[in-house]
Amino acid sequence: MVAGSFVEECKSTVAIDRLWKAGILDVHNLMPKIAPEHISSVEIVGGDGGVGSIKKFNFTDAVKSPVNFVKDRVDVLDNEKHVFKYSVVEGGLLGIRLKSYSFDHKFETASDGSTAGKVILEYETLDETDLSVEEKGLLMGAVLGMMKAVEGFLIANPDAYA
Repeated sequence: MVAGSFVEECKSTVAIDRLWKAGILDVHNLMPKIAPEHISSVEIVGGDGGVGSIKKFNFTDAVKSPVNFVKDRVDVLDNEKHVFKYSVVEGGLLGIRLKSYSFDHKFETASDGSTAGKVILEYETLDETDLSVEEKGLLMGAVLGMMKAVEGFLIANPDAYA
């Protein structure tokens, strides 16, 4: 097994509170509406959306097989510090390429009023080979793509989640 992590930083002109509400707290309702070509549905299959809750993201055929769904467990949800961490508990690359993986999102307001974000992917592979650059890109690209979709929706709809 190889354990690893890497970080991607991002910035958005959308205010932190709107981005948090839409992209973290209401993602299960919003993503199927704004990215129906990739996400067919999102269900809360356990819990109330808070820590310990399980969310299942169901993907369309546009997403590469064998990944047709992923179940995430909310590990940290800090609305004051804008920190969100979740672990994949089923689906995705779990059991195919990875023994475990989780994402940690941290947001803060930048000095110019924009939102600065950091996404950390921590993982453990099933074998002795590390993730390739392409595999890392696919994992992080999916998460960052969802964030960009939320940002685009919020910019186009300035009254949403205000």
